[in-house]
Amino acid sequence: MLEEKNDNLLEADGNLAQDSIESNQSNTEVLETSEFTESNNVPAEENSVIPPSDELANNETATISENQTALDAIADTNAEESEDETLKSRHEIPMQDYDTLSMEILVDELKNLVSTEKVMSIKDHIEEIKKAFLAKYNHFIEEKKEEFHTENPDSTEDFQYHSPLKVKFDQYYSLYRDTKNNHFKSLQTNLKSNLENRLAIVEELKELINPQENIKDTLKHFNELRERWKNAGPIPKDKYNHVWNNYHFHVENFYDYLHLDREARDLDFKHNLEQKQKIVARVEELLHEADVNKAFRELQDLHRIWKEDIGPVSRENRDQIWNQFSDLTKKMHDKREVLFEKLRGSELENLEKKKNIVAEIEVLATIRVNSHSQWLVQIEKVEALRTNFFSTGKVPSDVNEETWAAFKTAVRNFNSFKNSFYKDIKKDQNENLNKKNALVAKAQELQDSDDFEKTTPVMKQIQEEWKKIGHVPRKYSDKVWKEFKDACNHYFDKLKEQKNEESGEEMEAFDKKKSYLETLREFQLTGDHKTDLDAIKQHIETWKTFGKVPFPRRHIEGKFNKILDALFDKLSLSKKDTDMIRFANRMDSLSENNDARKLEGEKIFIMRKIDEVQNEIFQLENNIQFFTNTRNAKKENSIVLEVRKNIAIHKESLDTWKEKLKQLRNLNQE
Repeated sequence: MLEEKNDNLLEADGNLAQDSIESNQSNTEVLETSEFTESNNVPAEENSVIPPSDELANNETATISENQTALDAIADTNAEESEDETLKSRHEIPMQDYDTLSMEILVDELKNLVSTEKVMSIKDHIEEIKKAFLAKYNHFIEEKKEEFHTENPDSTEDFQYHSPLKVKFDQYYSLYRDTKNNHFKSLQTNLKSNLENRLAIVEELKELINPQENIKDTLKHFNELRERWKNAGPIPKDKYNHVWNNYHFHVENFYDYLHLDREARDLDFKHNLEQKQKIVARVEELLHEADVNKAFRELQDLHRIWKEDIGPVSRENRDQIWNQFSDLTKKMHDKREVLFEKLRGSELENLEKKKNIVAEIEVLATIRVNSHSQWLVQIEKVEALRTNFFSTGKVPSDVNEETWAAFKTAVRNFNSFKNSFYKDIKKDQNENLNKKNALVAKAQELQDSDDFEKTTPVMKQIQEEWKKIGHVPRKYSDKVWKEFKDACNHYFDKLKEQKNEESGEEMEAFDKKKSYLETLREFQLTGDHKTDLDAIKQHIETWKTFGKVPFPRRHIEGKFNKILDALFDKLSLSKKDTDMIRFANRMDSLSENNDARKLEGEKIFIMRKIDEVQNEIFQLENNIQFFTNTRNAKKENSIVLEVRKNIAIHKESLDTWKEKLKQLRNLNQE
């Protein structure tokens, strides 16, 4: 209650005041615990006025009730802030719409408030942050838990999830809670001491009304008590109104007692009236303030000053000034309610938006898609809707839990629908895992092999097979890939080292062959066929012993073959023998350089030539048969002889090609 409810000073002059003193002195204990209303202030003669009509009385009662509601709200707030003065600064910290912030930003806000602001001024902010963070975090954990059970349907392990962000939140919130508890302990000790001090001051006020004492000394003592009261500090909020009412009651009694020094009392009344008139004027100005919340906070301070700092006024001004203040307070309260209604309208708009978002998620939870890429699109849509839901502002508090529950249910149903698809492909992923594990085992088995010629194609084939295998369960994906990559890298690193070693040997072979070419250019045939042929063959064998040369320097093989061709041309060798020696030399060179591709190409070419020659021979033999069956066979005898000659040439060519194929196959077997 505000002090005007107990502003029950009697008339300043006449015997009535003296009678009141005596009466009040005898009923002090009763008055200390009584609640006083404006009806106590009505003069006796006014009680005899004929009451107004029932309708008018009801209207007046409603007005008084509405005014009292506004006054009580301010009184309760002032009582709370009087108990803990740090609460006053809470109005200076803007209350954000924490529901729209991400968990990361919420933790940053918590850290900032706990680190920089007074603990009780951020109480409401911290609780809003806590509510918003835990709602989002619990929803996040529910989704992670569902994912875990979907990926591990047969697992007996308990679900566990470590969130560094949650650890940070708990640290900052624990710091806030500990600081708040320490603040409360200190505050309670001070509140108890201050209460005892104020009650003692009230007791001393009672004793001031003593006609035997000198009025000057009494007035001096009274002013000392008022000063002590002013500096007595905060008291428990549940005692605030009661203690203040008692104090005002005994102050008013003292002012009534001061009728013996009416001039001093009237001066005080005049001063108090002027102060209250200034407050009324200020409230009238506040009604035009654009920032309603700021104006209302100042109104709360003015009520506190009215109650705590300004004394009573004369009875003839008391009701008038109080009613002015009360009516203006009601207008400010109504203006604030209009603002709240506007905010509630915005909250209703947000509610509709969130309902529409939930409805969209519910629809997505019924659309069946049949591929991972399509599900990624659906998941992206739900994530966008989730972001919109969190960025949409507050909804009315009475449907907040219901709205949040509907959102969680919609998302949970979507996730269940999605997980049912991934459960179906779980079997395929496990099969893929088995295939990849088999390739890992094979790669690990070959990783230390030194037979690079045979192992390298196999390792490359393993890598190609790996690429064709689909996804594996995410839980094992990184592990199986690391094992496979390590085995492949181990082998190919060894292969690279071996090639580096070979490159030195190949350069040495090149230098030897380059030098030998000079020797070969100076070689002269003796004229003896067998001796010269054996010498050429020996040169070929010597050339082979030098080994393989680097790939960019293989042109030296061409130079060697040119010299050989020139030597063969000088020999009286048959075409077949020359061709076979050249072929053997060329195949040995390809084999020496491990050129498997060219060797295989040569083999395919020879087999194709064999087929072509055989077909030619078959056709020619059919032609002979045709000519020998005609009536003029004797006349056609020269043509037949030509065909037979052609057949013999083809058969000789066929023998050469077959001999080449035989050599090539023997080379592969080696």
